[in-house]
Amino acid sequence: MANAPKGWSFSRRALPVLAVIGLLLAIYLIFSGKPDRSLDDPVELPAHATGTLADAPRVAGSGVVEPSSEIVDLGTSVSGLVMKVFVRPGDYVAGGQPLFTVDDRSTRARLNEASAAIAQAKAAIAEASAASNTASRQLELYRKIEDAAAVSRSEVIRAEGDAEAARNRLALAHAQLVSAEAVAGTAQTELGKLTVRAPIGGEILAVNIRPGEFVQAGRPQGSNAEPYIELGETRPLYVRIDIDEDEAVRLDLGKSATVSPRGASGQQVKAKFVRAEPQITPKRSLTNSASERVDVRVLQVLYELPADGIRFRTGQQVDAFIPAKMVTKRTNAVKPKPAEEGVKE
Repeated sequence: MANAPKGWSFSRRALPVLAVIGLLLAIYLIFSGKPDRSLDDPVELPAHATGTLADAPRVAGSGVVEPSSEIVDLGTSVSGLVMKVFVRPGDYVAGGQPLFTVDDRSTRARLNEASAAIAQAKAAIAEASAASNTASRQLELYRKIEDAAAVSRSEVIRAEGDAEAARNRLALAHAQLVSAEAVAGTAQTELGKLTVRAPIGGEILAVNIRPGEFVQAGRPQGSNAEPYIELGETRPLYVRIDIDEDEAVRLDLGKSATVSPRGASGQQVKAKFVRAEPQITPKRSLTNSASERVDVRVLQVLYELPADGIRFRTGQQVDAFIPAKMVTKRTNAVKPKPAEEGVKE
């Protein structure tokens, strides 16, 4: 401070100025960085009951849309390469309609071998039958001769042996025919298994195979493996609603439910009651809400969605409101016993 004016003091003059400047800067930063606390309308309105349910007892629940037949996961009973796939997602098929075929060349070869064996067995039957008839007639002629000296005993015995051998060959040929037909029947059955058909009529929900891929008998292996084809009856659609077990006692079963798609609370339909599952199960259908409880058990109730109106899709999450019964709470208050005389409290 050699160049400072005489009588100038940094602590008395400069510090107060710097303090004021710092205070003004702090005030500016505080007010300029203040968050915007203005209230805006929500982008999506939360699910809410309307109409008569708005002021009536009700139970809320979430659910998932599913086919009325539930989802049928299709596999194959024979392993092999996929040759043809006849359906695509969204197709509606009838019961028994072919869905895909597995390589059938080896099975057809066995069927052709069995067919050849059947033809061979039939030819052997014809030959053995003719030989048996000839031997039987020859033996019958020998037996009709009254003069014992005309035919020797050895010729009669030989004729009897020829007739017996012909009958045995005929029986063997019949057995070979039965065996060949059994092999052909087995091959025909396996050939039928190589064409996977729809067990019920419904909509194809997913196709997870392509021609040239290898499929295993049963279902795909692995924890994350998807079924080869998913099928379900979507006419009509059902919605499976989870009701917490502590609210299940209030549920008015048999009444229609008000259902709206997730994220579109303004679009609501009336769903008809179908049934309630007889067993309380752990909650499996999650809504990914931050306040959702997962350690609860739920009653699953099924409702039928109307065919007209909102287009629902399988697997879609919905919100539902169901009429509830009026449950009165009973309070069992314990009355204090009167104090006995002579007993001081």
